[in-house]
Amino acid sequence: MYASFFHSLPLPLASSNVYSAFVRSRTETGLILQWNKVNNSSSYSYRLNYNGINININGSEGGSVVIIISSLSSGNKYTFTFYTVFEGVESSGFNFTSVTTPSSVTDVWVKSRTETGLTLQWNKVNNSSSYSYRLNYNGINDIINGSALGDNVVTHNISSLSPGTKYSFTLYTVFEGVESSGFNFTNVTTPSTVTHVLVKSRTETELILEWDKVNNSSSYSYRLIYDGKNDIINGSDFGNNVVNHTVSSLSPGTKYTFTLYTVFEGVESSGFNFTNVTTPSSVTDVWVKSRTETELILEWNKVNNIDNYSYRLIYNIMNITINGSDFENDTVTRNISSLSPGTKYTFTLYTVFEEVESSGFNFTNVTTPSSVNSISVKSRSENGLTLQWNKVNNSNSYSYRLNYDGINITINGSEGGSVVNYTVSSLSPGTKYTFTLYTVFEGVESSGFNFTNVTTPSIVTSVSVKSRTETWLILEWNKVNNSSSYSYRLNYNEINNTINGSDFANNVVTHNISSLSAGTKYSFTFYTVFEGVESSGFNFTNVTTPSSVNSVTVKSRTETELILEWNKVNNIDSYRLNNDRTYRINRGSEVGDNVVTQTVSGLSPGTKYNFTLYTVFEGVESSGFNFTSITIPATVTGLGCKYASGGYGLTVFWDPPVGERTGVKVDGNGQSLNASGESLSIGGLQPAQWYTLTVTALSWDLQSNSASVTCQTDPGGVIAGVLVFLLLVIILCVGIFIWRRKRALPSVFGNSKSKSVEHNLPSDKYKPIPLKKFPEHFISLSRDDNRGFSVEYEDLGTVGTDQSRAAALFPENKSKNRFTNVLAYDLSRVKLTQQDGPDSDYINANYMPGYNRNSRQYIAAQGPLPCTISDFWRMVWEQKSTAIVMLTNCVENGRPKCEQYWPLDYTPCIYGNLLVTIQSEHKEKSWTLREFVVRNKDTSEERTVMHFHFTAWPDHGVPAGTDELIQFRELVRHHIERFPTSGPTVVHCSAGVGRTGTLIALDTLLQQLVKEEAVNIAACVHHMRLNRPLMVQTESQYVFLHQCIMDSLQPKEDFIPEPIYENSDMIYANSMVLRQCSGNSPV
Repeated sequence: MYASFFHSLPLPLASSNVYSAFVRSRTETGLILQWNKVNNSSSYSYRLNYNGINININGSEGGSVVIIISSLSSGNKYTFTFYTVFEGVESSGFNFTSVTTPSSVTDVWVKSRTETGLTLQWNKVNNSSSYSYRLNYNGINDIINGSALGDNVVTHNISSLSPGTKYSFTLYTVFEGVESSGFNFTNVTTPSTVTHVLVKSRTETELILEWDKVNNSSSYSYRLIYDGKNDIINGSDFGNNVVNHTVSSLSPGTKYTFTLYTVFEGVESSGFNFTNVTTPSSVTDVWVKSRTETELILEWNKVNNIDNYSYRLIYNIMNITINGSDFENDTVTRNISSLSPGTKYTFTLYTVFEEVESSGFNFTNVTTPSSVNSISVKSRSENGLTLQWNKVNNSNSYSYRLNYDGINITINGSEGGSVVNYTVSSLSPGTKYTFTLYTVFEGVESSGFNFTNVTTPSIVTSVSVKSRTETWLILEWNKVNNSSSYSYRLNYNEINNTINGSDFANNVVTHNISSLSAGTKYSFTFYTVFEGVESSGFNFTNVTTPSSVNSVTVKSRTETELILEWNKVNNIDSYRLNNDRTYRINRGSEVGDNVVTQTVSGLSPGTKYNFTLYTVFEGVESSGFNFTSITIPATVTGLGCKYASGGYGLTVFWDPPVGERTGVKVDGNGQSLNASGESLSIGGLQPAQWYTLTVTALSWDLQSNSASVTCQTDPGGVIAGVLVFLLLVIILCVGIFIWRRKRALPSVFGNSKSKSVEHNLPSDKYKPIPLKKFPEHFISLSRDDNRGFSVEYEDLGTVGTDQSRAAALFPENKSKNRFTNVLAYDLSRVKLTQQDGPDSDYINANYMPGYNRNSRQYIAAQGPLPCTISDFWRMVWEQKSTAIVMLTNCVENGRPKCEQYWPLDYTPCIYGNLLVTIQSEHKEKSWTLREFVVRNKDTSEERTVMHFHFTAWPDHGVPAGTDELIQFRELVRHHIERFPTSGPTVVHCSAGVGRTGTLIALDTLLQQLVKEEAVNIAACVHHMRLNRPLMVQTESQYVFLHQCIMDSLQPKEDFIPEPIYENSDMIYANSMVLRQCSGNSPV
């Protein structure tokens, strides 16, 4: 807008003034002035003066004069003076004023706004109150006077606007009617607030909000504030008039406060405040705190530990509201009552917050099922019970748990009808068990039905008779399971006896059964009784002691035999007659209908025997009937006479008795005389007369057959002739005797052609010693400290040592040898029947010759090792031996010498396939006699084997005297002669050479002594050593053999003891074998 100022000026004196000037254009810092040249002359120049500034302007150019004035201040009023200058002369000057364009406002802000108004505010331009302002919008001009406002800020309120509307404004600064270029700006009114927000849907962590667009305008956006968060929602994103917004990542069951602002051009409405809640979380677990048959006490943790939640429980169309604030702690408890037992219920539990419910927690639970009310035992055994009960509520849905002894058994009730049967097995016999039977439904058990019952007790497995008489039995048995809780019922002959096991302190029960019949077999049944339950019963039979025979008669007798006779007791056929031996009488040819006859043989003549006759019934013997009987004394032998009383008498002599006698009766010359010794002097006879004397042995009231001898009294003068005649007769007899002895020598100790040994004895080196010369021979050998014995014994040292021992040295047989240098010779060894392999025929034993051509009279064996006992008994059985002679003790001086190979007591023991039982045992000072019964399990055959055990003989040495060994040998010889057809007699000590060889030699030599009246000890030992090494092991044993012969020839008082010593280094123990077999240290 331009303002022109025209002034009427007086004509200059020198030149005329510019009379008119106008502002061609203006800016805030400059004015372009224009005026017409004075007088239209180009000769004039001009001087413009303002603010002390002079500007010269050349007026020669152009039609009008134009001047640009710059560097002015905006919005200022300037006073100008124009001088026309001509030839240096200036006119009086033309004055006019004009203003520069004021500056525009540089910023306008909204001090406040509402939905219908804006309060604008800006700084005064140049802080000048001289300016006014024109505001233009929507065709409306508002004039604002800047001078009306005291400070430097201009405030202007615009009203009657539309909410949420954008307005375009131009604000002009006005000065002296000149407006600035204008300041253009836009602004908006506050948009209207949303009036309603609804929740379209919700979850535990999310809300979907919905509201109508404000003014149905898509130009608006929205800001949602909650929980310190800002969500911006663009309204243009939604095609219709509704806005949807999902608020996520929220906390379940939480009340949120929201403010929703309508936003337009960055301007927000006053905001719509509202609250809403997320869906609360469901309970995650509900447990049953307790239950009964009609009640459940449910318990759950408060959701998020918040007290403000309530809960709604639905089941069976029932709704129950539970206020969580009623519970002080973090747990909610609810009692559900009036339920049915053993029933499965379906529950839904909702968490409720601000009337908003969770999705609900569904669960099922059951009430306690009813317990079984009765259980019966259908059947029982020692190890099991079969239980039976009715199904609870007749339901197949229930199972059952049976608890006893820490054991749990699950029983399925879905099978079968209305009854459950279950067998409890693997129980202990005769035991009282406490059971609890639980009804189980969905894992929930009833309170349980408690009951007790017992298994069938075990039967008594063995009953022994502690003692018996003819009328009673004392029975004894071990308490079943060592328990005093059991009683017992004994049934016999329709009688029942009850025995209380607790009456006996130890583990054995004893019961006396009286009023029985003698020698009667009774059948008993024993029942173990526990809590009224009986075992299946143990059946056994036993017998009372039979009555004894009341008299025995001697039907006939001889010197060595008695034929006894007695009446049967109660028609019993079995009896045992005992003196120093045992005779068993069983049904057979010896037993008649009512009378039993028994022949007792092998007796000694003239001996009074004490007998005990036992009635035997089912193996039980009576108390025994004791009686004595006497054999007829032996006929007197060895009768001879000697002169006495100078021809007027005779001394009759005879041999010592065979057996016993109490006296001798001598009849002759009209006299009858008795003698107690071995001689009798008879007087009153005539010289040179012959007398016949009859001699009879007496034993108590029995007499022997008489023997006669004819003797002559001293003939006086004819004695020399008689002597010569007698001497010739004697020489002739001795010659015949020596001739016969030379021919018989090889046969004394066995057949030289025997299969066992093929060595011939030297014919000249060892000669028999006649009995009459033996004392002289003994004394000769004894001289110089037994030098003769030593020389003779050493000469035997190498006999037989060159023989093969191959079988004994096989690796598989080495462990069967007790000693490493006592090995069985191959040629004479005993071979067992092979069983498991080629080595199974070996045993350390050899056949030994006896007297009179018997090459297998004996078997010399080592004492059994633990690992050869079965082989030993196999040898006894296969060789049909009826006697074993043992010359060692099992342990001597703390060292094992022989393993005990027979039972320790009367309990049978099995060795391989042989069952060995001790039938009897009789102990003497120096020996023990045993009777074994050996039964072959494969064939059931039984044999009797006698065991002669000499206990007074030291190893490697000799007994203290000869008497006991000679007597012991007589026992063995008597047995051998009683059984002439039996197999070899087995003789052993520890190694089977020293003591064994000595006894075998003694038996052989004493037979030779009797039969031939001569002995050949060296030849005997020589022959034995050809069959087994080291027989008669030590020199002391060799000397002892001679001493035994001496003592057999002369009275004991004439015996002069010889020094006895040992060769203790001759046997080398197989220590490895002894350790392996017995675990003991070497012998």
